[in-house]
Amino acid sequence: MMKNKKKWFTYALAGTVAVSSLSVMQFNTEAEAKQAKKEPTNVIMLVMDGSSNNAVSLARWYKGESLAMDEILTGGVTTYSAESAITDSAPAGTALATGHKSNSGYVGVLPSVIDMPGVEGNPDNAFTPVANVLEGAKQLGKATGIVSTSEIQHATPASFSSHVTSRSNYDDIGEQQVYQNMDVILGGGYDYLKSENRKDGENLVSVIEDKGYDLITTRDELLTSNSNKIYGSFAGSSLAYDLDRTKTNSNEPSLAEMTSKAIDTLNKDKDGFFLMIEGSKIDWAAHANDPIGMVTDILSFDDAVNEALKFAKKDKNTMVIAVTDHGNSGITIGNENTSSTYDKINISNYINPLKKATMTVEGALSQLKPDRSNLVEVAKLYGLDNLTAEETAALNATETKKLAGTFVNLLSKRADLGYTTGGHTGDDVFLYSYGPKRISGLVDNTDLAKEMANFMGIKLDKLTKDLYANAEAALNGKGMTTTIDLSDKENAVLVVKKGTTTFEIPENKNVIIKKTTDKSGKETTNEIQTNTISVYNESGFYISKETINKLK
Repeated sequence: MMKNKKKWFTYALAGTVAVSSLSVMQFNTEAEAKQAKKEPTNVIMLVMDGSSNNAVSLARWYKGESLAMDEILTGGVTTYSAESAITDSAPAGTALATGHKSNSGYVGVLPSVIDMPGVEGNPDNAFTPVANVLEGAKQLGKATGIVSTSEIQHATPASFSSHVTSRSNYDDIGEQQVYQNMDVILGGGYDYLKSENRKDGENLVSVIEDKGYDLITTRDELLTSNSNKIYGSFAGSSLAYDLDRTKTNSNEPSLAEMTSKAIDTLNKDKDGFFLMIEGSKIDWAAHANDPIGMVTDILSFDDAVNEALKFAKKDKNTMVIAVTDHGNSGITIGNENTSSTYDKINISNYINPLKKATMTVEGALSQLKPDRSNLVEVAKLYGLDNLTAEETAALNATETKKLAGTFVNLLSKRADLGYTTGGHTGDDVFLYSYGPKRISGLVDNTDLAKEMANFMGIKLDKLTKDLYANAEAALNGKGMTTTIDLSDKENAVLVVKKGTTTFEIPENKNVIIKKTTDKSGKETTNEIQTNTISVYNESGFYISKETINKLK
């Protein structure tokens, strides 16, 4: 707990609530701010995916005291995409990472459809990669990292590390992430690194090891690693919910532990660092209307925020931003049963039913026997004790694959919680900000990318031109010719011919294969490393100015 954190309230079964004021943590004087170090600058961006403001309120009541986030609340954020008031995680992450609105499913590329007032677009630039703040930090020589409780290839971490036209394209996302040469990658998604699970057949596990990462798969390995480059992949797909983790997946680290390790590792770089952290499964719990999953993973996320703040307060030159990318579920404290009694209902009525749960709905149902003989015991794990005849009948009448829905409906009814949807919502969300340059007021999600870039001294538009030039336009007619070899459709290669020299640039990698033929017909092959990746999609092949210069 933070040293100056005050009790937000005292929770008791009788419902007694004592409220005290929040103290906002910031530089208290201009002189104190001026004492902040000039270099290096660091940015820690934390995203609690799919968490509505009401879910945060419920988490605070559940915990019984203030959150770390409460102390740095500075404003609000609009979240709409280029085509809808309700965004998908891919364009939401793209906005936070690049400063550009995009379409559903698009990661790190410009939109093909513009259907929102005030959103600019050019159809000729559809699918064009746009640089993100992590890539900008890397070009400045800063250490970089991403952390997630989902597959690391999932939409939000992908938005800070890759450029694809479909968030489902884990093959390209995973490959780009590995060849981006970030310093720390922590999360799930180990299965998508294996050659047998990839359409392109590449064994990314061996690539990671060849690149000098300490490839780790357990909590203990994470906590004891002293490497400057860590690739931690702790689950085949996503990590467990925090409430379930110690019971079902004890070898997995918590989000706070991954955050602390990432900060300690990246902070070894004298030039500073950029770190993106996602609490991913709040969103998944919201889709399932599971209040236990939402609340407990929000609290896990808040622990990660606390780790970031502890570092930033000591460092005094670190920007910390915490935000959700969009709302989800429309959760409300109160439902149709409280329409006429809402002002007489004690907080314990909402919280006590939730406190009985010792596992999320996902965790509880993982304990169900195939013959369902322990259904009553499993229901109790989710807080559904002392089942009524009506509740028992409802559970018995539900087929196994639909039990999660019945579980969450019964618990939410007990707790008088309501939902409007099983999908995302278009509400504005809270903004949490700390550091020598705090962001305040109501801002757009794209503004956060621009603020982070400005703080680090990055010009995103120029960076895009430097990193992602259209190869055909940049090279043809300048003593070179280009073709795209699609003989292996999962491994596109840009072929550049210059006299007797041929350059082959594979997609998603930071490699150039140079083949030179002498007068005798003998061919010499060399491999050239670059600090940037290449990207191929529907609109063309994109390479960096660095790559172009190495072709000359």
